[in-house]
Amino acid sequence: MGRARGSAVRGTGGSSAVSKASAAARGYVHDRFLGLLAGPGRRRAPLVHRGYYIRARAVDHGVQDFLLKTQSHPRTQILSLGAGFDSLFFRLKDLGLLPRAVVFEVDFPEVARQKAAQIRRNEELSALVGDDGREGSGSVAVSGEGFRLLGVDLSELPRLDEALEEAGLDPGIPTLFLAEVVLTYMETTRSDALIQWAAERFSQASFLLYEQMHPGDPFGLVMQQHFKQLNSALRSLGTYPDREAQQRRFLSQGWTECSILDMNEFFTLCTPEEEQQRVEALEPFDEYEEWHLKCSHYFILAASKGMEPPWTPFLAGMTASPREGPTRVAGRVPAAPCPSNSDTLGLRRYGHRSVLLKPNVVLTTGGFGEEDGQHGRVRTFHLLEKVEGGWRANSVRHEKPEMRWGERLYHSVSHLGDNLVLLVGGRRSPSSAGLGMVRMKLPGTSDPWDPSEVALEPVNLEPPSPRWRHSATQVTFQGKRLLFLYGGRSATEPVLGDWCFLTLPELSCAAVPVEGPMPERRHSHGACSWAGGALITGGLGAAEKPLGSIFFLKKLEDGFRWRPIQTHPPLVPRPGEENELLGGNWLDGGSESGGRWS
Repeated sequence: MGRARGSAVRGTGGSSAVSKASAAARGYVHDRFLGLLAGPGRRRAPLVHRGYYIRARAVDHGVQDFLLKTQSHPRTQILSLGAGFDSLFFRLKDLGLLPRAVVFEVDFPEVARQKAAQIRRNEELSALVGDDGREGSGSVAVSGEGFRLLGVDLSELPRLDEALEEAGLDPGIPTLFLAEVVLTYMETTRSDALIQWAAERFSQASFLLYEQMHPGDPFGLVMQQHFKQLNSALRSLGTYPDREAQQRRFLSQGWTECSILDMNEFFTLCTPEEEQQRVEALEPFDEYEEWHLKCSHYFILAASKGMEPPWTPFLAGMTASPREGPTRVAGRVPAAPCPSNSDTLGLRRYGHRSVLLKPNVVLTTGGFGEEDGQHGRVRTFHLLEKVEGGWRANSVRHEKPEMRWGERLYHSVSHLGDNLVLLVGGRRSPSSAGLGMVRMKLPGTSDPWDPSEVALEPVNLEPPSPRWRHSATQVTFQGKRLLFLYGGRSATEPVLGDWCFLTLPELSCAAVPVEGPMPERRHSHGACSWAGGALITGGLGAAEKPLGSIFFLKKLEDGFRWRPIQTHPPLVPRPGEENELLGGNWLDGGSESGGRWS
């Protein structure tokens, strides 16, 4: 590996250590040693904390399962490849989980020297390492009781094999190889050779790999560009872009068992609900789309050979069953980019809401995106009108404080008729209380809009309680139009399951009987009008569980009835069903917390 590129890769390891320490400081993981090894660093954003939390939990799950399954052996060993400033040995030693295991760590010589210096400067770290009577020499930076730290470039396989043998690595006992976002930085031929060497050289071997996947979609393309800018390109990602390719990679190079989960699956299937609730309560968080998108682009892989019984830590650790049955496409809708003028640049946002005012006329409100050269909550309303040759955008923004509408995300917007629009709920930040209702009167024929002709009027009405990520669907009852508000979340309740009916256009609460089994509480779901009632699909439930259920609020003569709907095959559980007409995720305009990869 070239000197400049090696330096860049070492930089990603240092940044990763700081992010892990920040997550530990907020209580995501219990690890007092990270701060001792990584040193002080600035606090990371909640989205970054969650990313490192799920990474750490998946790795710990695999490592501790290996130690449990091999506890009958007199000796075992763990080889951490590209360990950086990780604290794995110190955590396991402190917990008393290494009575018969030796941990070997390998990284660039410079990284190994820096980590060795950190260990020697700290009494607690030095005490845990102990002294095995060996003198650190050659590639060995630290040699202790049950711990060896080596400085070797992983891409130099003959030198690695020689150094590990000199340090005491035994190819005849159960060995766990650990690689967290390491192999992907190497030339693919060299990382493949390392995987094959591990299978051929060791008689009882297990491999735990955490890396990226799906490079070809919009998120994957931006992810690759991010690492290229750091001079740390993800080299094997193109050759092994998905889980099937990674499984073939290991099975073709000497491994007999291989299982893999993306991080959404690991969080849902292998993390107990009480633990999910604990994480949810640690700090304000409302970036579920970004969280699930990032988790879908990282995986944890477990491979083994010569292990009896075969090592399958994630299949055995599932607290729920994976979804079974094939999925199929019911139909296709043609789509194409829309030509537009430069004024629509303000539409690069997420968390916004759009509504069809009349054929070929769409109003877009709120969200988070770029405006006036800065990222933040969008204050401008946009009216998109289809004209010959594309779409034309008119925009309006009130500068007077009395006309500000509480710029918001994840609200609902409904067309009441006669150029009247109702905005319900939404929020400014994840920790703020939900916002109230605002009625908007739009100009009839102004072109372009005149801000003075747009009237904003607060609507003081209780209930519903303030909320966001809810749905607002028009239904009919006894010949009258009603707005059905359902679900969402608030600053105090992570998920809501209540509802209310508002008369239209008067906006007064209506008492309407509803019977039948209630749906699971949910937010970020989909909703649409159907046969005078409402159809509710998907979303996130308690403990951020993705839901695949569908409920129909069926209209009766004297009220409504909840009716569960079964589909074949079942709906794929997913959040974010309330996809907007325009815009998209944070790849277009950044995230509120400034997300990053690891």
